[in-house]
Amino acid sequence: MTTPPNPLLSRGFDRLQPYTPGEQPRVANLLKLNTNENPYGPSPAVIDAIRQATDDSLRLYPDPASNRLREAIARRHGLEPSMVFVGNGSDEILAHAFRAFFVQDRPLLHPDISYSFYPVYCTFFGIEAIRVPLDERFRIRLADYERENGGIVFANPNAPTGIAVSLAELEALLRANRESVVLVDEAYVDFGGESAVGLVRRYPNLLVVQTLSKSRSLAGLRVGFAIGDPGLVAALETVKGSFNSYPLDRLAQAAAVAAIEDEAWFRDTCQRVVDAREALAAGLLDLGFEVLPSATNFLFARHPSVPGAELFDGLRREGILVRRFDAPRIDQFL
Repeated sequence: MTTPPNPLLSRGFDRLQPYTPGEQPRVANLLKLNTNENPYGPSPAVIDAIRQATDDSLRLYPDPASNRLREAIARRHGLEPSMVFVGNGSDEILAHAFRAFFVQDRPLLHPDISYSFYPVYCTFFGIEAIRVPLDERFRIRLADYERENGGIVFANPNAPTGIAVSLAELEALLRANRESVVLVDEAYVDFGGESAVGLVRRYPNLLVVQTLSKSRSLAGLRVGFAIGDPGLVAALETVKGSFNSYPLDRLAQAAAVAAIEDEAWFRDTCQRVVDAREALAAGLLDLGFEVLPSATNFLFARHPSVPGAELFDGLRREGILVRRFDAPRIDQFL
């Protein structure tokens, strides 16, 4: 017997399928690998900045434009602040971008195996989308995106596969696709990928989105940014101003500036993560696992004879949390 729709809810509410984040356990002493958090804490300069910002000024609204942070990001990348947009985590920026650029008469293109928030946003905003299959080696083939579209979005490096696309491949796509926005989600780029930030001046339809959650250990503060042509940034500002004019609080802004400016801490901790990733990959290969080549802070692996669900449960019993997706083609991977 089906439950009748709730008349108090908005039309179409029943079609929403929310994103499911990695489990946040309430049990102590677990090795928590399932949300790709950085094992190293933020820069000590970040903690100092938060302490200094924790004063009587908290009674005041934060800078709605996050100007100091935008200037710090622009300075690091040799750009103008007008090319930088900041938001409450990269997820919020992605949502703003979907609303600003992808509500079109033509379909949005995104990989069939990628960040599972993309189809959620498509449903939320009523966006028609085509899921473009990864190839047999779980790689994004950007040549497959050279077709009629109302926008293109993909993660580079991709998640959950960890595999990166080269800048040469991306630029070939940008040369062929100039009539819609190409959004490159670089949440994990600092662990081995090639950032597309250097291409934004040449391609006004390119938007690059990054986060401070992973490589700068600020997942608990929710800070992300986008870099692109000033016209794209202005469109994001319009959406933000129609939704939440004060997305980043004073503490988050102060901490993010300090994190961006401590380049030495950033590079040192990223290298440590990369070294650990390579050591773990070598160990898994020795145990007979298939491990996809990763340019991220995680590995995507499966065993040829032990089912993924069995490994998942066994690791959990040992106090190790990993992520498993019950989806076609990847249900045996962890």
